[in-house]
Amino acid sequence: MGKDIKHIGVLCSGGDAPGMNAAIRAVVRTGAHFDLHVHGVYRGYDGLIDGEVQRVESRDVANIMHKGGTVLKTARSARFRTKEGRKSAYETIMAHDLDAIVAIGGNGTFTGAKIFEKEFGIPMMGVPGTIDNDLYGTDFTIGFDTAINTAVEAIDRIRDTADSHNRLFFIEVMGRHNGSIALYAGIGGGAGGILIPERATDVDELMAVLQKMVKRKKLFGLIVVAEGNENGSCQEVADMVKKNLIEYEVKVAVIGHLQRGGAPTALDRVLAARMGHGAVKGLLEGHSNVMCGVHNNLVVYTPLEDAINKKKKIDKDLMEMAEILAI
Repeated sequence: MGKDIKHIGVLCSGGDAPGMNAAIRAVVRTGAHFDLHVHGVYRGYDGLIDGEVQRVESRDVANIMHKGGTVLKTARSARFRTKEGRKSAYETIMAHDLDAIVAIGGNGTFTGAKIFEKEFGIPMMGVPGTIDNDLYGTDFTIGFDTAINTAVEAIDRIRDTADSHNRLFFIEVMGRHNGSIALYAGIGGGAGGILIPERATDVDELMAVLQKMVKRKKLFGLIVVAEGNENGSCQEVADMVKKNLIEYEVKVAVIGHLQRGGAPTALDRVLAARMGHGAVKGLLEGHSNVMCGVHNNLVVYTPLEDAINKKKKIDKDLMEMAEILAI
Protein backbone atom coordinates (compact mmCIF):
# COMPACT_ATOMS: atom_id res chain seq x y z
CA MET A 1 0.00 0.00 0.00
CA GLY A 2 1.33 3.42 -0.92
CA LYS A 3 2.15 5.19 2.36
CA ASP A 4 1.25 8.66 1.02
CA ILE A 5 -2.35 7.89 -0.01
CA LYS A 6 -4.76 8.32 2.88
CA HIS A 7 -7.39 10.72 1.53
CA ILE A 8 -8.77 10.58 -2.02
CA GLY A 9 -11.34 12.59 -3.93
CA VAL A 10 -13.65 11.25 -6.64
CA LEU A 11 -15.42 13.34 -9.28
CA CYS A 12 -17.28 13.04 -12.58
CA SER A 13 -16.53 15.42 -15.42
CA GLY A 14 -17.83 15.98 -18.94
CA GLY A 15 -20.89 14.19 -20.29
CA ASP A 16 -22.77 11.78 -18.03
CA ALA A 17 -22.72 8.05 -18.75
CA PRO A 18 -24.81 5.21 -17.30
CA GLY A 19 -22.64 3.32 -14.83
CA MET A 20 -20.90 6.32 -13.30
CA ASN A 21 -22.72 5.69 -10.02
CA ALA A 22 -21.48 2.10 -9.93
CA ALA A 23 -17.93 3.42 -10.37
CA ILE A 24 -18.40 5.98 -7.57
CA ARG A 25 -19.73 3.23 -5.29
CA ALA A 26 -16.74 1.03 -6.06
CA VAL A 27 -14.27 3.84 -5.35
CA VAL A 28 -15.91 4.66 -2.01
CA ARG A 29 -16.23 1.08 -0.79
CA THR A 30 -12.79 0.01 -1.98
CA GLY A 31 -11.38 3.07 -0.25
CA ALA A 32 -13.20 2.13 2.96
CA HIS A 33 -11.83 -1.41 2.73
CA PHE A 34 -8.28 -0.01 2.67
CA ASP A 35 -9.08 2.43 5.50
CA LEU A 36 -8.96 5.52 3.29
CA HIS A 37 -11.01 8.68 3.66
CA VAL A 38 -12.97 9.24 0.45
CA HIS A 39 -14.41 12.63 -0.49
CA GLY A 40 -16.98 13.23 -3.20
CA VAL A 41 -16.45 16.30 -5.38
CA TYR A 42 -19.70 17.69 -6.78
CA ARG A 43 -20.03 19.13 -10.33
CA GLY A 44 -16.63 17.94 -11.55
CA TYR A 45 -13.70 20.31 -11.85
CA ASP A 46 -15.99 23.29 -11.24
CA GLY A 47 -16.86 21.80 -7.86
CA LEU A 48 -13.18 21.27 -7.13
CA ILE A 49 -12.56 24.95 -7.86
CA ASP A 50 -15.51 26.07 -5.72
CA GLY A 51 -14.78 23.74 -2.81
CA GLU A 52 -17.88 21.54 -3.18
CA VAL A 53 -16.27 18.60 -1.42
CA GLN A 54 -17.87 16.26 1.10
CA ARG A 55 -16.73 13.14 2.96
CA VAL A 56 -18.48 10.03 1.64
CA GLU A 57 -18.96 6.82 3.65
CA SER A 58 -19.93 3.36 2.42
CA ARG A 59 -23.54 3.82 3.55
CA ASP A 60 -23.80 7.00 1.44
CA VAL A 61 -23.40 5.04 -1.78
CA ALA A 62 -25.96 2.36 -0.98
CA ASN A 63 -28.76 1.98 -3.54
CA ILE A 64 -27.13 4.05 -6.30
CA MET A 65 -25.47 1.60 -8.70
CA HIS A 66 -28.70 0.91 -10.63
CA LYS A 67 -29.34 4.60 -11.28
CA GLY A 68 -28.41 6.46 -14.47
CA GLY A 69 -26.50 9.74 -14.45
CA THR A 70 -24.26 10.56 -11.49
CA VAL A 71 -25.10 11.39 -7.88
CA LEU A 72 -22.03 13.64 -7.79
CA LYS A 73 -23.35 15.62 -10.78
CA THR A 74 -21.04 16.53 -13.64
CA ALA A 75 -20.02 19.53 -15.71
CA ARG A 76 -17.65 20.73 -18.39
CA SER A 77 -15.40 23.32 -16.78
CA ALA A 78 -14.10 26.27 -18.76
CA ARG A 79 -12.42 27.62 -15.62
CA PHE A 80 -10.33 24.48 -15.16
CA ARG A 81 -8.77 25.17 -18.56
CA THR A 82 -7.14 28.26 -17.02
CA LYS A 83 -4.14 28.21 -14.69
CA GLU A 84 -6.04 30.39 -12.20
CA GLY A 85 -8.88 27.85 -12.10
CA ARG A 86 -6.50 24.94 -11.59
CA LYS A 87 -4.73 26.84 -8.80
CA SER A 88 -8.08 27.29 -7.02
CA ALA A 89 -8.72 23.56 -7.42
CA TYR A 90 -5.31 22.82 -5.89
CA GLU A 91 -6.13 25.07 -2.93
CA THR A 92 -9.34 23.06 -2.38
CA ILE A 93 -7.35 19.83 -2.45
CA MET A 94 -4.92 21.20 0.12
CA ALA A 95 -7.74 22.45 2.34
CA HIS A 96 -9.27 18.94 2.46
CA ASP A 97 -5.91 17.12 2.74
CA LEU A 98 -6.58 15.11 -0.42
CA ASP A 99 -3.67 12.98 -1.60
CA ALA A 100 -5.08 11.89 -4.98
CA ILE A 101 -8.07 12.32 -7.30
CA VAL A 102 -10.09 9.71 -9.20
CA ALA A 103 -11.57 11.46 -12.25
CA ILE A 104 -14.40 9.67 -14.06
CA GLY A 105 -14.97 10.96 -17.58
CA GLY A 106 -13.62 11.08 -21.10
CA ASN A 107 -11.06 12.80 -23.27
CA GLY A 108 -11.52 16.32 -21.86
CA THR A 109 -11.55 15.05 -18.28
CA PHE A 110 -8.25 13.24 -18.78
CA THR A 111 -6.66 16.18 -20.58
CA GLY A 112 -7.41 18.36 -17.54
CA ALA A 113 -6.14 15.66 -15.16
CA LYS A 114 -2.86 15.29 -17.06
CA ILE A 115 -2.17 19.03 -17.03
CA PHE A 116 -3.15 19.32 -13.37
CA GLU A 117 -0.81 16.54 -12.25
CA LYS A 118 2.05 18.07 -14.22
CA GLU A 119 1.49 21.50 -12.63
CA PHE A 120 0.82 20.50 -9.03
CA GLY A 121 2.05 16.93 -8.58
CA ILE A 122 -1.27 15.57 -7.31
CA PRO A 123 -1.67 11.91 -8.38
CA MET A 124 -4.55 11.61 -10.84
CA MET A 125 -6.32 8.38 -11.78
CA GLY A 126 -8.70 8.34 -14.75
CA VAL A 127 -11.72 6.08 -15.06
CA PRO A 128 -13.22 5.99 -18.60
CA GLY A 129 -16.84 7.06 -18.32
CA THR A 130 -18.17 7.95 -21.78
CA ILE A 131 -20.78 6.34 -24.00
CA ASP A 132 -18.64 6.91 -27.12
CA ASN A 133 -16.16 4.09 -26.38
CA ASP A 134 -13.45 6.25 -27.93
CA LEU A 135 -10.61 5.99 -25.40
CA TYR A 136 -7.45 4.06 -26.15
CA GLY A 137 -6.37 1.53 -23.53
CA THR A 138 -9.68 -0.11 -22.67
CA ASP A 139 -11.88 -2.46 -24.70
CA PHE A 140 -15.04 -0.74 -23.51
CA THR A 141 -15.89 2.45 -21.63
CA ILE A 142 -18.50 2.87 -18.92
CA GLY A 143 -21.89 3.65 -20.48
CA PHE A 144 -21.20 2.26 -23.94
CA ASP A 145 -23.12 -0.99 -23.47
CA THR A 146 -26.16 0.84 -22.09
CA ALA A 147 -26.06 3.34 -24.96
CA ILE A 148 -26.01 0.68 -27.66
CA ASN A 149 -28.82 -1.24 -25.94
CA THR A 150 -30.88 1.96 -25.86
CA ALA A 151 -30.11 2.58 -29.53
CA VAL A 152 -31.03 -0.97 -30.52
CA GLU A 153 -34.32 -0.72 -28.64
CA ALA A 154 -35.11 2.49 -30.55
CA ILE A 155 -34.11 0.88 -33.86
CA ASP A 156 -36.41 -2.07 -33.14
CA ARG A 157 -39.32 0.30 -32.62
CA ILE A 158 -38.52 2.25 -35.76
CA ARG A 159 -38.35 -1.04 -37.69
CA ASP A 160 -42.01 -1.68 -36.87
CA THR A 161 -43.23 1.54 -38.48
CA ALA A 162 -40.74 1.24 -41.37
CA ASP A 163 -42.06 -2.23 -42.18
CA SER A 164 -45.68 -1.09 -41.90
CA HIS A 165 -45.28 1.85 -44.28
CA ASN A 166 -42.66 0.77 -46.86
CA ARG A 167 -40.23 3.37 -45.55
CA LEU A 168 -36.47 3.85 -45.59
CA PHE A 169 -35.31 5.24 -42.24
CA PHE A 170 -32.02 6.99 -41.62
CA ILE A 171 -31.33 6.74 -37.89
CA GLU A 172 -28.73 9.04 -36.33
CA VAL A 173 -26.82 7.92 -33.25
CA MET A 174 -24.08 9.68 -31.27
CA GLY A 175 -20.45 9.50 -32.32
CA ARG A 176 -18.71 12.63 -33.62
CA HIS A 177 -15.26 11.07 -33.91
CA ASN A 178 -15.88 7.40 -33.21
CA GLY A 179 -18.40 5.10 -34.88
CA SER A 180 -18.60 2.41 -32.20
CA ILE A 181 -22.21 3.14 -31.22
CA ALA A 182 -23.32 3.13 -34.86
CA LEU A 183 -21.42 -0.07 -35.63
CA TYR A 184 -22.66 -2.09 -32.66
CA ALA A 185 -26.21 -0.71 -32.77
CA GLY A 186 -26.33 -1.21 -36.53
CA ILE A 187 -25.33 -4.86 -36.23
CA GLY A 188 -27.62 -5.43 -33.25
CA GLY A 189 -30.51 -3.71 -35.00
CA GLY A 190 -30.05 -5.50 -38.34
CA ALA A 191 -29.38 -2.30 -40.29
CA GLY A 192 -29.01 -2.39 -44.04
CA GLY A 193 -26.15 0.13 -43.90
CA ILE A 194 -23.88 1.81 -41.37
CA LEU A 195 -22.11 5.15 -41.86
CA ILE A 196 -19.23 5.92 -39.48
CA PRO A 197 -16.47 8.58 -39.30
CA GLU A 198 -13.65 6.02 -39.62
CA ARG A 199 -14.78 4.68 -42.99
CA ALA A 200 -15.51 6.83 -46.03
CA THR A 201 -18.80 5.90 -47.70
CA ASP A 202 -19.77 8.03 -50.66
CA VAL A 203 -23.35 8.46 -51.79
CA ASP A 204 -22.84 6.30 -54.88
CA GLU A 205 -21.69 3.41 -52.71
CA LEU A 206 -24.69 3.87 -50.44
CA MET A 207 -27.03 4.04 -53.43
CA ALA A 208 -25.61 0.75 -54.72
CA VAL A 209 -26.50 -0.89 -51.40
CA LEU A 210 -30.00 0.58 -51.51
CA GLN A 211 -30.54 -0.54 -55.10
CA LYS A 212 -29.73 -4.09 -54.01
CA MET A 213 -32.51 -3.76 -51.45
CA VAL A 214 -34.89 -2.61 -54.19
CA LYS A 215 -33.97 -5.56 -56.45
CA ARG A 216 -34.58 -7.96 -53.56
CA LYS A 217 -37.99 -6.33 -53.17
CA LYS A 218 -37.25 -5.52 -49.56
CA LEU A 219 -40.15 -3.42 -48.41
CA PHE A 220 -38.29 -1.26 -45.90
CA GLY A 221 -34.79 -0.27 -44.90
CA LEU A 222 -32.78 0.98 -41.92
CA ILE A 223 -29.52 2.92 -42.25
CA VAL A 224 -27.65 3.81 -39.05
CA VAL A 225 -25.64 7.02 -39.26
CA ALA A 226 -23.02 8.20 -36.76
CA GLU A 227 -23.39 11.95 -36.29
CA GLY A 228 -19.73 12.49 -37.25
CA ASN A 229 -19.75 10.64 -40.56
CA GLU A 230 -18.13 12.64 -43.34
CA ASN A 231 -21.24 12.84 -45.54
CA GLY A 232 -22.94 15.31 -43.22
CA SER A 233 -25.86 15.09 -40.85
CA CYS A 234 -28.38 12.29 -41.00
CA GLN A 235 -30.86 14.67 -42.62
CA GLU A 236 -28.34 15.73 -45.28
CA VAL A 237 -27.58 12.11 -46.15
CA ALA A 238 -31.29 11.31 -46.34
CA ASP A 239 -31.92 14.31 -48.60
CA MET A 240 -29.19 13.17 -51.01
CA VAL A 241 -30.67 9.69 -51.20
CA LYS A 242 -34.24 10.95 -51.55
CA LYS A 243 -33.35 12.65 -54.86
CA ASN A 244 -32.28 9.38 -56.42
CA LEU A 245 -34.52 6.75 -54.86
CA ILE A 246 -38.23 6.84 -55.54
CA GLU A 247 -39.02 3.32 -54.37
CA TYR A 248 -39.08 4.26 -50.69
CA GLU A 249 -40.56 7.00 -48.58
CA VAL A 250 -37.46 8.37 -46.83
CA LYS A 251 -37.64 9.35 -43.15
CA VAL A 252 -35.14 10.50 -40.52
CA ALA A 253 -35.00 9.68 -36.81
CA VAL A 254 -32.44 11.19 -34.42
CA ILE A 255 -32.15 9.22 -31.18
CA GLY A 256 -30.11 11.96 -29.49
CA HIS A 257 -29.66 12.20 -25.73
CA LEU A 258 -31.86 9.19 -25.04
CA GLN A 259 -28.59 7.29 -25.49
CA ARG A 260 -27.06 8.95 -22.42
CA GLY A 261 -29.82 8.19 -19.95
CA GLY A 262 -31.40 5.23 -18.26
CA ALA A 263 -30.37 2.55 -15.82
CA PRO A 264 -27.01 0.98 -16.69
CA THR A 265 -26.94 -2.57 -18.03
CA ALA A 266 -25.46 -5.36 -15.91
CA LEU A 267 -22.36 -5.29 -18.12
CA ASP A 268 -21.84 -1.57 -17.47
CA ARG A 269 -22.36 -2.05 -13.73
CA VAL A 270 -19.76 -4.82 -13.55
CA LEU A 271 -17.33 -2.89 -15.78
CA ALA A 272 -17.71 0.26 -13.68
CA ALA A 273 -17.24 -1.69 -10.45
CA ARG A 274 -14.03 -3.27 -11.76
CA MET A 275 -12.66 0.08 -12.88
CA GLY A 276 -13.58 1.94 -9.69
CA HIS A 277 -12.03 -0.82 -7.59
CA GLY A 278 -8.97 -0.92 -9.87
CA ALA A 279 -8.56 2.86 -9.69
CA VAL A 280 -8.16 2.84 -5.91
CA LYS A 281 -5.88 -0.19 -5.91
CA GLY A 282 -3.81 1.41 -8.66
CA LEU A 283 -3.28 4.58 -6.62
CA LEU A 284 -2.24 2.54 -3.60
CA GLU A 285 0.23 0.61 -5.76
CA GLY A 286 1.82 3.85 -6.90
CA HIS A 287 0.16 4.35 -10.29
CA SER A 288 -0.68 7.94 -11.26
CA ASN A 289 -1.33 9.99 -14.36
CA VAL A 290 -2.94 6.88 -15.84
CA MET A 291 -6.37 5.58 -16.85
CA CYS A 292 -7.70 2.38 -15.31
CA GLY A 293 -9.28 0.27 -18.05
CA VAL A 294 -10.13 -3.32 -18.89
CA HIS A 295 -8.33 -4.99 -21.83
CA ASN A 296 -8.73 -8.68 -22.68
CA ASN A 297 -10.70 -9.01 -19.43
CA LEU A 298 -7.75 -7.76 -17.34
CA VAL A 299 -7.55 -4.49 -15.40
CA VAL A 300 -4.78 -2.40 -16.99
CA TYR A 301 -3.30 1.07 -16.53
CA THR A 302 -2.67 3.27 -19.56
CA PRO A 303 -0.84 6.62 -19.42
CA LEU A 304 -3.34 9.46 -19.76
CA GLU A 305 -1.23 10.81 -22.62
CA ASP A 306 -1.87 7.60 -24.59
CA ALA A 307 -5.53 7.32 -23.60
CA ILE A 308 -6.11 10.84 -24.93
CA ASN A 309 -3.93 10.94 -28.03
CA LYS A 310 -3.71 7.40 -29.40
CA LYS A 311 -6.56 6.62 -31.76
CA LYS A 312 -8.79 3.70 -30.90
CA LYS A 313 -9.29 1.80 -34.14
CA ILE A 314 -12.65 0.53 -35.27
CA ASP A 315 -12.91 -3.25 -35.56
CA LYS A 316 -12.53 -3.88 -39.32
CA ASP A 317 -13.74 -7.46 -39.00
CA LEU A 318 -16.96 -6.27 -37.38
CA MET A 319 -17.48 -3.71 -40.14
CA GLU A 320 -16.89 -6.33 -42.84
CA MET A 321 -19.30 -8.70 -41.12
CA ALA A 322 -21.93 -5.95 -40.86
CA GLU A 323 -21.73 -5.35 -44.62
CA ILE A 324 -22.06 -9.06 -45.41
CA LEU A 325 -25.02 -9.55 -43.10
CA ALA A 326 -26.77 -6.49 -44.53
CA ILE A 327 -26.89 -7.90 -48.07
